[in-house]
Amino acid sequence: MPAIEAVLFDFSGVLTTSPWAGIAATAGGDLEMVVGPYHEDTDHPWHRLERGEITIEEWLPATVALFEAAGREFDPAPLYELFATLKVHDDVVVHIGVLREEGYKTGLITNNVKESSDAWRSLIPVDDLFDVVVDSSAVGMRKPNPAIFLHALDQLGVAPERAVFLDDAEGNLAGARRAGLHTVLVEDPPAAALAELDALLGRTQPTR
Repeated sequence: MPAIEAVLFDFSGVLTTSPWAGIAATAGGDLEMVVGPYHEDTDHPWHRLERGEITIEEWLPATVALFEAAGREFDPAPLYELFATLKVHDDVVVHIGVLREEGYKTGLITNNVKESSDAWRSLIPVDDLFDVVVDSSAVGMRKPNPAIFLHALDQLGVAPERAVFLDDAEGNLAGARRAGLHTVLVEDPPAAALAELDALLGRTQPTR
C-alpha cells in the first residue's frame, strides 16, 4: 500500500459528539424525514441546504411541506440549539495536532449549512488544525459525492490512494472509497478509530 500522506476528517460525530440524536428529535426520532437518505446525494431539501443551493429560510417551508404530506408535524426548534449540545472530542483534536507535527497533511470535509458556519467554527480552531477546510455549503458539493473528496485532495496536492478519511457515517465513507481514499469509521468514543488510523499509518509512538 502506498504511504499515507494526508488524513482527512469529518467534523460533527468525529471532532465532536454526534448531532444525529438532536436532528432526529425534530422528527420524533425519524432522522431520514429531516435529512433524507444520507448515504445518497439527492434533491432532498436537506441535501440542497448542505450544498448551499437554498437558505435556511427556504429549507424550512420545504421541509414542513414534506411532513404535512406525510400527515405529520415538524418542530425545528432542537436544530437551533444543536451546536450548543455538541461536546468536543479532545483526544481527536490532540491527535490531529500531533499528525501535523509529524508531517502529515490534514483536511476537514464537513457537510454543513452556511448559516451555521460561525457556530461550528467557534467550537474548534479548525483553521489552526487543518491545511484545508472544505465546507459543503461553500463549495456546492456534499458527501458522499466523490467529487468533494477529490476537491480537497486537489488542494492538498495528494493522490487519493495516499489519503485516509474518517467519518461517523458509513455512506460518506463509501463515497470516499469511490474516490479512491482509505477510510476509517468513527464511533463514540473515538479511541478505537484513532487506534485503527495509527495502525494504517504505521505509527507506533503514543499520541501525547
